[in-house]
Amino acid sequence: MASKQTILEDLQGIPDSLLEEVQDFIRFLKERARKERCESALLSEPSLARDWLRPEEDEAWQDL
Repeated sequence: MASKQTILEDLQGIPDSLLEEVQDFIRFLKERARKERCESALLSEPSLARDWLRPEEDEAWQDL
């Protein structure tokens, strides 16, 4: 697995003409990770809702 330091060292050797493409790829990777986190949360919601939407849960939290 590459470390930030090795990636930074690799960046030192990249021509300026490719830096925009590298930055686009980094943004793509960040956005993909963000979407995957959101998707995981949405996919787990029905499973969690079975516990959250029980009358026992409403009763337990009614005093807050």
